[in-house]
Amino acid sequence: MARALVVEKTQDGATQASVQDIAATQLPPGAVTVAVEFSTLNYKDALCMGSGGGMVRVWPHVPGIDFAGVVEQSDDPRYAAGDRVILTGWRVGEARWGGYAELARVQADWLVPLPAGMTTRQAMAVGTAGFTAMLALIALEAHGLHPGQGEVLVTGAAGGVGSVATALLAGQGYEVAAVTGRPEAGDYLRALGAARIVPRAELAGTVAKPLESERWAGCIDNVGGAMLARLLGQMRAHASVAAVGLAGGAEVPLKITPFLLRGVNLLGIHSVDVPYIQRVMAWNRIASDLPMDRLEPMVQNCGLANLPELGRAILGGGIRGRVVVDVRR
Repeated sequence: MARALVVEKTQDGATQASVQDIAATQLPPGAVTVAVEFSTLNYKDALCMGSGGGMVRVWPHVPGIDFAGVVEQSDDPRYAAGDRVILTGWRVGEARWGGYAELARVQADWLVPLPAGMTTRQAMAVGTAGFTAMLALIALEAHGLHPGQGEVLVTGAAGGVGSVATALLAGQGYEVAAVTGRPEAGDYLRALGAARIVPRAELAGTVAKPLESERWAGCIDNVGGAMLARLLGQMRAHASVAAVGLAGGAEVPLKITPFLLRGVNLLGIHSVDVPYIQRVMAWNRIASDLPMDRLEPMVQNCGLANLPELGRAILGGGIRGRVVVDVRR
């Protein structure tokens, strides 16, 4: 038996989550069984625990879109018992049982080896959020971004992706301008390496004219919506924006002018089903490039029983940085 956070549908159509014992025979089919050590709390996880059930279609359900742990049993030659592994994406925790359990069973293709020098807890302090941030930086660099070109903007900087993006960029020598609507987050973001704090209100206005003064050498955008449209008109010539989120909405009232007259690039970042080689490269870069000592101030620790309450908090915008879940607690 293994402990897990199980979400169930009630008779009135609502959902309820509780810590229960599950049997290994209940796990979904897969080639690799992992003894999970740590997972994370993400917005998608909170949706799956919430009243609507997120994207869950089959009940009962075990959320947790990320996990890291030790291989217990493998039918795939790429992994053997004792190997330490990471999983992010592949709709695990949404369409399939995920990491909020002491045991998980998945396909071998979905796993990557834990990089040398990284612990499973550190991997989950990074999680999907940090993996996405690294994919965004790789995309920006592939389109010409390098340190010394000017300020790189990070919107939604106090959130999970934004926090890791700020630390990652600063650790690589970039001058980070961190956007937040929470004045109290200023010291936190400076500790992560932000050189300047940009109040959200400064970018919250609608697009007044197609092009504004050139300000940003690059951008990792977690917000979308009207803010994305506004900042596109402020990008320097041939600069790029990596779009990773839509906290401000999916509708972007943009004009084509920045793309035609400044050669601005809008890069979509999708982290769910990244090919294996790219995932391994990204995780190895995280291990070598992300200053792990900067992760600790952004990490909140919890156990399985704390997740429903924390899920409600993240849906209400009340979580800063990263939540690491020790599933053995």
